[in-house]
Amino acid sequence: MTDTLPPPGPDDEARERALLAGLAEYELEDEDRALLGGELGEPGAAGPAPVKPVLAIVGRPNVGKSTLVNRILGRREAVVQDTPGVTRDRVSYPAEWSGRDFTVVDTGGWEVDVAGLDARVAQQAEVAVELADAVLLVVDATVGTTDTDEQVVRMLRRAGKPVVLAANKVDGPGTEADAATLWGLGLGEPHAISALHGRGVGDLLDAAMRVLPAVSARGTALPDGPRRVALVGRPNVGKSSMLNKLVGSERVVVDPTAGTTRDPVDELVVLRDQPWVFVDTAGIRRRVHQTSGADFYASLRTQAAIEKAEVAVVLVDASAPLTEQDTRVITQVVEAGRALVIAYNKWDLMDEDRRPFLEREIELDLVQVQWAPRVNVSAKTGWHTDRLVPALTTALESWDQRISTGRLNAFLGELVAAHPHPLRGGKQPRILFATQASTRPPRFVIFATGFLEAGYRRFIERKLRETFGFTGSPIEISVRVREKRRR
Repeated sequence: MTDTLPPPGPDDEARERALLAGLAEYELEDEDRALLGGELGEPGAAGPAPVKPVLAIVGRPNVGKSTLVNRILGRREAVVQDTPGVTRDRVSYPAEWSGRDFTVVDTGGWEVDVAGLDARVAQQAEVAVELADAVLLVVDATVGTTDTDEQVVRMLRRAGKPVVLAANKVDGPGTEADAATLWGLGLGEPHAISALHGRGVGDLLDAAMRVLPAVSARGTALPDGPRRVALVGRPNVGKSSMLNKLVGSERVVVDPTAGTTRDPVDELVVLRDQPWVFVDTAGIRRRVHQTSGADFYASLRTQAAIEKAEVAVVLVDASAPLTEQDTRVITQVVEAGRALVIAYNKWDLMDEDRRPFLEREIELDLVQVQWAPRVNVSAKTGWHTDRLVPALTTALESWDQRISTGRLNAFLGELVAAHPHPLRGGKQPRILFATQASTRPPRFVIFATGFLEAGYRRFIERKLRETFGFTGSPIEISVRVREKRRR
């Protein structure tokens, strides 16, 4: 890795200067000159995040909580569908109103006297209330007060948090009388709104800002620069179980039903005295266009979660054969340019007869990502989950790694001398100069007199990995063909 590489020597620097001088004889574009001039922005370290107040949105199922969240955010972030129970976890989003930053938490519908999955959804809503600074209770004004609404009010009174009451689905003056009936809940003025059309939401947020403290009394500041990790994989492979095991509590809803998680769920986890932000995501199906409704939007959220993360842990079911979905998820991470760790989950369920087949599958199906660290784990029991941290650290170090221009050109000079590019049409392209354009992921630009074939670029990548490591990180190599300047 980077700390094991010796500093560039005088020979490397002399070679770099000579090759750069030779490159001046070729036709270069403005973009080339900017790259060769070292105009490269390095990612800076993130400072401590401010502790923003937390506003939890609660209510019984299908009253429009996620629609209201999207209205507050000004974009379609929370998964919305005209079916009760689409939101199942508590999901946090950064929000802003009238110059004030706060965190809004969307929750699953709160119901009483339920069992199974619904009971765990309700429990997540109660946890959200406990961790919030203020609560926004959403009631369907067209239905009126139900027994469940009254139970929710009793739960909120026990919690002792400030509550703002939203009477949703009041789409016009003719239905404002429906909102007035909600005074009977004893929570003060019901704010008549239409989350779908935006009617009255501004006044509702003004009321919420009046009861929301300037600084959260419940939250904790994020330490400097926690790395973001996306937990991804096909449905029901154990992503939520893994997050719960790492957190040490039932952070997200886990159920044998595939597709329980639909929104990405962020959680700060401290592992080996180091903070990490883990994102549990919805299971990625084979193609986005093969999904519909909430699953379609969930797959888009998962893609966004991968792009916001720095490293992805792809969970694979070790007890079952690899599927096209597994390789599709891995490809999605690589195409997004993120560091990669492959975790073989449910290792405790794998029998001895399966092991040789698994090794063969890895050789055949994952030949393009042999560079990714592999960890055998059991999310259910926690077996070997401690091995995730070294794998994540290695992958991120590779993702951040930079090779000096002098050493890179010395490496390529030796490589081309030993293994020149094959002749094509009586001509042989010559590599003029190479530089690492960026990190995260490492991207190399090669200037050449002719096109380098894909097979030769793969050969260069393989030799780069053998020489410099890059374990756990994809590498991008682009070639710029340049001709000599006419005299």
